[in-house]
Amino acid sequence: MLPILTLVGRPNVGKSTLFNRLTRTRDALVADYAGLTRDRRYGIGRIGPNPYIVVDTGGLSGESTGVAGSVEQQIAHALAEADHLLFLVDARDGCTGTDLELAGRLRRMGKAIALVVNKTDHGDPALATAEFHPMGLGEPFAISATQGRGVRMLMERVWEGLPKTRPDATTPTPGNGGTRIAVVGRPNVGKSTLVNRLLGEERLVTCDAPGTTRDSIEVPFEYQGKAYTLIDTAGVRRRAKVREAVEKFSVVKTLQAIEQCNLVILVLDARQGIGEQDATLATHILDSGRALVVAVNKWDGLSDEERARVRDALDRTLGFLDFAAVHYISARHGSGVGQLPEATDRAIANATRDLGTPELTRILEEAVQGHPPPLVRGRRIKLRYAHQGGRNPPIIVIHGNQTAAVPHAYRRYLINCFRRRLDLSGTPLRLEFRTATNPYAGRRNRLTPAQQRKRARLKRYIGRRG
Repeated sequence: MLPILTLVGRPNVGKSTLFNRLTRTRDALVADYAGLTRDRRYGIGRIGPNPYIVVDTGGLSGESTGVAGSVEQQIAHALAEADHLLFLVDARDGCTGTDLELAGRLRRMGKAIALVVNKTDHGDPALATAEFHPMGLGEPFAISATQGRGVRMLMERVWEGLPKTRPDATTPTPGNGGTRIAVVGRPNVGKSTLVNRLLGEERLVTCDAPGTTRDSIEVPFEYQGKAYTLIDTAGVRRRAKVREAVEKFSVVKTLQAIEQCNLVILVLDARQGIGEQDATLATHILDSGRALVVAVNKWDGLSDEERARVRDALDRTLGFLDFAAVHYISARHGSGVGQLPEATDRAIANATRDLGTPELTRILEEAVQGHPPPLVRGRRIKLRYAHQGGRNPPIIVIHGNQTAAVPHAYRRYLINCFRRRLDLSGTPLRLEFRTATNPYAGRRNRLTPAQQRKRARLKRYIGRRG
């Protein structure tokens, strides 16, 4: 187990910027916006003599209610598991009363602390750190997280006080692989609550207010001996309602999470109903080719009439997701959530299956015999054989003649035939058509000049005799 280094400080002092610098990534969302980070984020530190786990946290505010109170709880977890703290302050703001209060709070924890004075981009570092000496946390380190100045020297000094290994393994190491599952949906549908329920702990900040999650947070965990990474994402609203730059970046991170995962759990709100934005997000998931499980949340407490109305809306609005398993759950109370791991495993297994050419060709032949392709300019489309062309999503390549003219309706018919015979539930299925080349095309041009003259004389002779 690698040693754990936790970044703490009040909001907007540059913790996420330093996290990205230490991990050499752009995982943490960064903006000149106080309180942007709310959940704990883990990464592997790569600046310094040896690797370590670095933890980004939200800004310490001292509040105990609402979203701020939930953020404080997340920070408390990060502080408790840390081997060393990097306490960040802002050189431009100077030593504030809040900084002094937080310094006393951290000092009472008895943890090793390094006082880091950030945003010393210009001027003399000694002058920038002078007013922070009375905080009683030792010699301040002047850095610029944005430019990287002083960061390596800081980590070389900090590493001397870090334990080289940890005897426990309570904190999951980032990047340990496994199936990547993105949990997506509109704001306030219960994504973070569902992730916490699957993990069995309050790992993510949850609140009834929409927009609580602003960044994509990856959480590794194990279930029945299998490794997974759950990705909690920010809620996606209609483009017309997205005005703040921070929310635009949050949406981009959500779409990136969809592209980079193995499977998506689309969370719907049974009490809000199934709307146009759900259909738009579902279309993007379908276009990405990811395996899919649909979770209709907040199912508890609904009357039979309300449940029937939700099912009708689901069939009407999201009928194109007929391949995906639908589970009706309550993330808050846990009902139905236990079925999701099995459903995700089944969907991923289908998305990555090996499909044999003889079996695919046999299914194609049966489909063509049962319902032949239509005529094109008096000639029937011929589909000869099929083979697998890719996985996740499964791609079936069909060879034949005039395949470019296969109508969309017939494509859907073939997809349904393959899906039904192969039981490919939980994953989209794509078809690719390839037309065989005519071996006689252009043959006349390959004749020698003498052969062409001989053919011309023969045609003239036949013409005179006819």
